Amino acid sequence: MNPTCSIILIGDEILSGRTKDENLNYIACEMVKIGIRLQEVRVILDDENAIIETVNALRKKYTYVFTTGGIGPTHDDITMQSIAKAFKVGTYKDEKIVKQFKQSYGETISEATFKMAEFPIGAELIPNTVTTAPGFKMENVFVMAGIPKVMQIMLKEVLPYLKHGKIVKSKHVDILAGESTISLGFEKIQNKYAGKVSLGSYPFKKDDKYCTSLVLRSDDEELLNSAFNDVKNMLSDLSIIAI
Repeated sequence: MNPTCSIILIGDEILSGRTKDENLNYIACEMVKIGIRLQEVRVILDDENAIIETVNALRKKYTYVFTTGGIGPTHDDITMQSIAKAFKVGTYKDEKIVKQFKQSYGETISEATFKMAEFPIGAELIPNTVTTAPGFKMENVFVMAGIPKVMQIMLKEVLPYLKHGKIVKSKHVDILAGESTISLGFEKIQNKYAGKVSLGSYPFKKDDKYCTSLVLRSDDEELLNSAFNDVKNMLSDLSIIAI
């Protein structure tokens, strides 16, 4: 079976709408490329109990868990401490990272910066070539920054160590018709390939006309092609035009 993963987006600012998340889409796209199935996403507050409960629940369900946010220098950056409590371990200050901070920031460094050199005992650090402050890994949980540019650098460091699965491929066709027109036929095809090919329909408008995008996904290319042919035959029987 393909490896699975979940994402935990941590931060009051996401839930309040002040910050528009970019990390979910980026991680999801990277997972598709290597055949890891993203199964669940949760957005939670900067709250210790919420982080502990969510991490402990998801790390038992999925091959990998990715968290973003809450590992900075401010008072509400509590992800590191919360992860340590989730794994029931203490924390330590990494003197090598402290030294790197001093070299990077010189006299402008503040005590708050050193908060980002603290990690759960047993953590494996994830390098950060942008701001020096690393992310870290605890078993199957990868803890990364919330800033998209930094998170992306961390994820690139992580990707080579993840188990790859079968790549999910897709086919799609856009039609000049609403969803209700194809719903029954589309459902029959989905039932025929249940568990093997995923079918989805997504409405949109073009030139003030109702249209639908039909998307098929599967890691079995032969079945994907077969299902797509069934969809094309269905559209032909209904005299529906592809656009």
